[in-house]
Amino acid sequence: MEHLLGLLRVRVQRGVNLAIRDVTARTSDPYVVIKMGKQKLKTRVVKNSTNPEWNEDLTLSIADPTLPVNILVYDKDTFTLDDKMGDAEFEIGPFLEALRVRVQGIPSGTVLSRVQPSRQNCLAEDSCIIYTDGQVVQNMCIRLRNVERGELELQLQWIDIPGSRGL
Repeated sequence: MEHLLGLLRVRVQRGVNLAIRDVTARTSDPYVVIKMGKQKLKTRVVKNSTNPEWNEDLTLSIADPTLPVNILVYDKDTFTLDDKMGDAEFEIGPFLEALRVRVQGIPSGTVLSRVQPSRQNCLAEDSCIIYTDGQVVQNMCIRLRNVERGELELQLQWIDIPGSRGL
């Protein structure tokens, strides 16, 4: 427990304009896999959708904040291997930096920091780190790589663990 910094809750909100992998049905049955180090978490499958709504929270234990968070999107197939629908990765460093900001007296909705899209991240647009309702969250729109199209909307939130190293 003392080697952990805390928990990162990744809310997988939705997919936007994902690739079609079931050619006969002209749709897909997508699900998301999130990996960090040896951890691997996955959402449920949403049937027949290229714009799926998951709104699922997946929680990673953070011991090494320098590791990237990897995202893989797949199309669930019944009789064959699942088809890849793209991948992405992002760093949590900027989010962790914003968590160190003193937030006493700051009004809800205050933008603490912005992360700009670059070649080093998979952001589709500016990602705001916001203090809202007593918590620091980061909203991000991730552009999938190695696929013809598709984006994921995610939200990051930090959870402190009693007895952990903390930030």
